Amino acid sequence: MTEPRTYTGGCHCGLVRFECTSDLATVTACNCSICTKKGLHLTFLPPSSFTLRAGGDVLREYRFHKKVIGHQFCAECGTEVYANGAMPDGTPIVAVNVSCLDGIDLAEIKMRPHNGRAD
Repeated sequence: MTEPRTYTGGCHCGLVRFECTSDLATVTACNCSICTKKGLHLTFLPPSSFTLRAGGDVLREYRFHKKVIGHQFCAECGTEVYANGAMPDGTPIVAVNVSCLDGIDLAEIKMRPHNGRAD
């Protein structure tokens, strides 16, 4: 999966829906405490490649550790859909939970490990 394409996705209950464009060339499997507990697999995109289509009113935010990443989850079903943050140079970024993309088989995606426990 190296060609950019537009994906749709959402939370488990369907209240939160989004659209994003990605090539899924780099999907991160992080071992930090939250990614491990939630089973998150993330692709990082510029905000211009992500559009929230529905459910903004049911999203809740969780911040921990350095409090620089705003984890967005559905208040109804608890699914973490995406997170807002910034690169080390300050560039805004959206981290999309690849598990929330419609029609994706995680077994077919190459994961890049990240040692988030060391951050």
